[in-house]
Amino acid sequence: MTDEIPVSSPAERLQQPSSPELASRASSTFDVTSDLTYYGRRSVWQSVNPREIWHYRNLIWQFALRDLKVRYRQTVIGALWAIIQPVVTMLVFGLLFSTLDGKPTRSGVPYAVTSLCGLIPWQFFGASVIAATQSISNNAQLVQKVYFPKLILPLAALLPPLVDMGIASCVLLCLMMWFGILPGLAVLSMPLILLALFLTTLGCSFWLSSINAIYRDVQYVVPFIISVGLLISPVTYELPAVAENMSPTIKFIYCLNPFANLLMATRWAILGTPFPDIVPMLVSGLLVGCMIVGGVVYFGKTERYFADRV
Repeated sequence: MTDEIPVSSPAERLQQPSSPELASRASSTFDVTSDLTYYGRRSVWQSVNPREIWHYRNLIWQFALRDLKVRYRQTVIGALWAIIQPVVTMLVFGLLFSTLDGKPTRSGVPYAVTSLCGLIPWQFFGASVIAATQSISNNAQLVQKVYFPKLILPLAALLPPLVDMGIASCVLLCLMMWFGILPGLAVLSMPLILLALFLTTLGCSFWLSSINAIYRDVQYVVPFIISVGLLISPVTYELPAVAENMSPTIKFIYCLNPFANLLMATRWAILGTPFPDIVPMLVSGLLVGCMIVGGVVYFGKTERYFADRV
């Protein structure tokens, strides 16, 4: 009876060191598990970890700079488009209201100034939401091949319109100087109003970008909604000009629109017009807070499907 010779597979022979010295050397050389990070099935809050997003902050700036360069590449007037868009819109609505003998203001502030106070924030909101909606789908190759927190894509999409808003604000300042309008102490609240504007836009961006990554119809609906919102929000007119024809119930419902309060607060801080009503403003702020939290949660839940659906 012959003795059976144990036969090992090639994989087993590779795993079996020939001596204790080689075994210790192999364990010290090839033990790389400590340098690997296993992401696996991440929770919602791991997907939107602020510390991780801060770690990738340079990538946010790179995405924003890339979008700025692409936007104004091979254009004749470049960043002046950030000024032309709100100014032309203001002229069109001003001509429309004058032709219809309408009175879009009640504060006595020149129409050019009060309309730009609404058009500049609205232009930021519209451009940001449209860009953020397509931020995941437009970066499909990066989403599929490279790991990074996908939340930075809609976040980076808000920065180029923020630059445009800063440029357009220079025109508003020049008009205020031309008409001799000086803001009061309420202008010190503008950083808080701008923060509320940014957070409101960010909350919408989280929802729309994550939904559009799965259902591309969203990117065609958003520009239409922005166009309608320009008419139903007090962008080119002051709220008192239309509220006098509303019942108290309709006015309360109208003021639940977050932008109705944001634009009224902007004009109050810069031009000294009436401050928005407290109760609908607080309710609107609560709705915006729920929208932001819900957008973050929904984005975190759907992020794991982006690579398969974009």
